[in-house]
Amino acid sequence: MPPKQPPTPSPRDQRPSKPRASSPIKTTYLLAYNAVSAALWAGVLYKTVTIGASEIQTARKAGSFFGRSEAQSVAAGLASGKVFAELDGYTRMVQSLAGLEVLHSLLGIVRAPLFTTLMQVASRFLLVWGIAYPFPGTTQHSPAYSTMLLAWSFTEVVRYSYFVFTLSGLGVPSLLSFLRYNTFTILYPLGIASECWLVYSAIPAARGVDERIPFALWAILAVYVPGSYVLFTHMMRQRRKVARQA
Repeated sequence: MPPKQPPTPSPRDQRPSKPRASSPIKTTYLLAYNAVSAALWAGVLYKTVTIGASEIQTARKAGSFFGRSEAQSVAAGLASGKVFAELDGYTRMVQSLAGLEVLHSLLGIVRAPLFTTLMQVASRFLLVWGIAYPFPGTTQHSPAYSTMLLAWSFTEVVRYSYFVFTLSGLGVPSLLSFLRYNTFTILYPLGIASECWLVYSAIPAARGVDERIPFALWAILAVYVPGSYVLFTHMMRQRRKVARQA
């Protein structure tokens, strides 16, 4: 029996595939979304830095009288509670807006992987809605809250600004590209460590609400290790990809 011949491709199959152009409406929407997000996170960054620096300076002056070390003065300044008082509600609003990114990935509006996007957004939602909001007593005076906001806001200002330049077609400035694919090596560990500390610190308070909540928080902390590895290695792959294209 002669071998079966493969079917002859139709003229439509033989045509070279063309990349799908992004619709003007989608591009305009994403450009606006990223520009607004960059501006909102810039507000978080500005207030975190200015308020934190002011509180640290105040703590330094008091520390010179009480004989505190520099590290103790910094910790005391960040633990004053003013960063939380000024930024808790604002940060919760800004981070809630980022929930749209899961929808963007799910609907194919952007090419971001759904799993890593969902993981990052879920962890942020946990902190602003599941830790800081119900347990302000364990969050407000923790230096980890300020370091978490610093890591989040700097990362997001760079990331959203990068997307704005990409979508605008103007080309990404080399400095912005460098920050996008290098600062995460410092900011990711800082942010993750801060998040873990805030979750851990909330466990005793959570026990007073429901005895089952601490078990859930311990489980979340256990997931942070592999989850952090996934996010970090994803960024490392992106950095290598960009380096090859340079």
